[in-house]
Amino acid sequence: MSIYDIEVTTIRGDRHKLSDYAGKVLLIVNTATKCGFAPQFKGLQKLYDEYGERGFTVLGFPSNQFANQEPGNDAEIAEACELNHGVSFPLHAKIDVNGPEAHPLFRRLTKDAPGFLGSKRIKWNFTKFLVDRQGRVVKRFAPTVTPEKIESRIRALL
Repeated sequence: MSIYDIEVTTIRGDRHKLSDYAGKVLLIVNTATKCGFAPQFKGLQKLYDEYGERGFTVLGFPSNQFANQEPGNDAEIAEACELNHGVSFPLHAKIDVNGPEAHPLFRRLTKDAPGFLGSKRIKWNFTKFLVDRQGRVVKRFAPTVTPEKIESRIRALL
């Protein structure tokens, strides 16, 4: 199964397959508006603004699995992202990224790009996965890696 076969739901409730993004470079991120890493929303938005017309997009997937840092519903999350962080890149419905209810996308991402010592778990909010134009996971980035530090890798894939 390709990453493009995976179905996702937007934060507004629309369902679609990731095949809608086929041929684009993707940065897939699990997010949380109340996380200490939330200032990274601005860096993610900057990348989206800078490279979107060249075939790049950021896909945000809110999750409340880390210290209850995303307790709101999808409408509240969308509002916080837009008003507090200026987010216009695609946001998706709140999901689990770990455990038995983990979304198929994150099961696939962690299988293709395991973390430290081969761990398949997401350790915290703002773990990032860079996906090339063919839908291959190129690299996994820890939450501490800022969007600015990923920019050169995105440019190389574009």
